[in-house]
Amino acid sequence: MTAKSKTETKPKSETKNNSETEVEKWIRNYLNYLTIEKNRSRKTRENYAHSLGKFLQFAKIKSPADITLDLVSDFRNALDEKGLKKVTQGYYVIAIRNFLKFLRKRDVETLAAEKIELPKPGSRQIETIRPEDLARLLDAPITAAKMKGTAPSLRDLRDKAVLEMFFSTGLRLAELCSLSRYIDLGRGETSVRGKGDKLRVVFISDSARDAVKAYLAKRTDAEDKLFVSIDKSGKVIGPVTHRSVQRIVTRRATEAGIPEKIHAHLLRHSFATDLLINGADIRSVQELLGHANIATTQIYTHLTNKHLREVHEKFHDKKNAS
Repeated sequence: MTAKSKTETKPKSETKNNSETEVEKWIRNYLNYLTIEKNRSRKTRENYAHSLGKFLQFAKIKSPADITLDLVSDFRNALDEKGLKKVTQGYYVIAIRNFLKFLRKRDVETLAAEKIELPKPGSRQIETIRPEDLARLLDAPITAAKMKGTAPSLRDLRDKAVLEMFFSTGLRLAELCSLSRYIDLGRGETSVRGKGDKLRVVFISDSARDAVKAYLAKRTDAEDKLFVSIDKSGKVIGPVTHRSVQRIVTRRATEAGIPEKIHAHLLRHSFATDLLINGADIRSVQELLGHANIATTQIYTHLTNKHLREVHEKFHDKKNAS
């Protein structure tokens, strides 16, 4: 890719040029503030650049003073007319509000952020994997090798380790992909850097540790990452990508005979609900998941409530049922 094409793929709100308007200059300053002073990730910066760029493209304004409540409302209506989900619309609104807060702190004349109300989030439905399906999924890579009458390949062992680590730790996809192969398995725990660049400790179960040990014992490459991409010949070709991990989960779910579409984040959901159903307090689960706000963790409670209902129906007042 040439230098010119790199510039062309950069969000408009991040592009500096001689005709830069005042509001574009402030957006650029805000994005720099996010990464330099707030230590936000590159992905967060890209998301904010995209959201604010779309707002500018719609609003066609040149100064922060031109941002009005009616203009923001019209933009939200335009997003709604495009059929964007409420949660997606919320991301755009959050970006605008946070940008306005940044401007006010620097005494720039503009709309007060608190005048913009955030969209009310709908009830979020969390899906998990049934325990019997989860057991088959975790065993799928080794079961597939046995059915072929062969020893597990490096790819089989990697897939087994990926699935076990997901369910053992509750890691996000990006966190799993960033793990180092030199983690101390003997301690049964490791530190990960999650959203907002925050460190937390996650714990590795015995089954996950055994799966990782078996996988690493078959590795002969020098790649630093724990999980790697493997070509058809069995050669390691670099770190695993987010998309390839999703393909691993989907393929192994199919092999396990699970009819529902299974995605990688379902294993994180299953990790959380498994803890809550078995008596873990919600604050501890919040910390293990790396949630900044406990309200995010509370989305799992409707699943545990469902479990309690099933227990009630199974065991309550049996004497009257006979």
